[in-house]
Amino acid sequence: MNAFFASVEQRDFPELRGKPVGVTNGEVGTTLITCSYEARAAGVKTGMRIYEARRLCPGLIQRPARPRVYAGIATRIMHGLRDISPDVEVFSVDEAFVEVTHCQRLHGSPEHIALLIRQRVHEVSGGLPCSIGVAGNKSTAKIASDMKKPDGLTVIPPWEARGRLADVPMEKVCGLGPNTAEFLSRFGVRTCGDVARLPMTVLARRYGVRGKYLWLACQGEDTEPLITDIAPPQSIGHGKVLPPHAASAHVIETYLRHMCEKVAARLRRYDMQAGQLCVGLRLGVPPDDIGQLFVLPYGLPDGGGMFELARKFLRRRWHGEAVTHVQVTATHLRLASGQLDLFSAADARALNRFSAVDRINTRYGEFTVAPAILLERSTMPNVIAPAWRPQGHRQHIPD
Repeated sequence: MNAFFASVEQRDFPELRGKPVGVTNGEVGTTLITCSYEARAAGVKTGMRIYEARRLCPGLIQRPARPRVYAGIATRIMHGLRDISPDVEVFSVDEAFVEVTHCQRLHGSPEHIALLIRQRVHEVSGGLPCSIGVAGNKSTAKIASDMKKPDGLTVIPPWEARGRLADVPMEKVCGLGPNTAEFLSRFGVRTCGDVARLPMTVLARRYGVRGKYLWLACQGEDTEPLITDIAPPQSIGHGKVLPPHAASAHVIETYLRHMCEKVAARLRRYDMQAGQLCVGLRLGVPPDDIGQLFVLPYGLPDGGGMFELARKFLRRRWHGEAVTHVQVTATHLRLASGQLDLFSAADARALNRFSAVDRINTRYGEFTVAPAILLERSTMPNVIAPAWRPQGHRQHIPD
């Protein structure tokens, strides 16, 4: 999909069409989740601070994200793709690979199937634009899909792949991140053609099987199959960009508490338990990451307990520097099903309490703390719901 969230906003609000739009977390979000092509034409990019974006594009219109709307449209799109072919790999909330090898007798050539897909996506999404790449493998198809935006169609036959990719910057290859690009730059490598001229052992010795994949992908020869089965998650995490120059312990703790409660709520939603918790901060000046790993006893996910560990980490490792980003991630996950009979009576009461809070949050919006816990600490009269969530900063990471 092309500028997916921004395109949805322009679809639903006709007054935004043809204008530069930036989508942020909440009304007063500080960082762009995505932006429309009108904004991109002025140099605005995803991940920019809103004040930087407005410096480049004074007419930028800020819109708060509507995660549930985007998720609903994405679900319809993925189901629409399966109307064309049963072999679909959902790659992200707005990207998918479709294997059409077995559908050609039914639908025609790959190019014709691509046109059918675009028509189907338009139908189920209400006319949203998408770009399609047709190629002999996933990595080349993804590169092709980026070549013509918005609403473009690019075909790279397998016998043309090596030549068509030769001048493509190596950063366009899916999976070739900044660290790999920095490593390859030592060999004077800038394009896929440069990578293809290197011995495969240069990447294989450094990155193993992944290095071999990258070397083949740069030549359009990777053989990675579609992954249609969704593997169990290896981790569940939430992060948040903080307001500029955040150096207040209270502010940082507030954001950490919110992330801990979101992680715990998702673990409960998916009936999972975590064996480890990683808490991290990204410092502003100089840019640096600090973090700590905690061992968790497998049991009922409790955001309050996670937050106590996060606060312990903050007191040990943070020394007053400005923080730009917080991250809380639960790892070593296992399914909790079948373990409820081992819970104590106190655990059963806690499970009921958390279930009630999760239902309230789902219905009325995201809060973070069980009301009984917060009411005991609060000195405000008539408190009816937790208030730990930073005002106006609503966080959503697609599940």
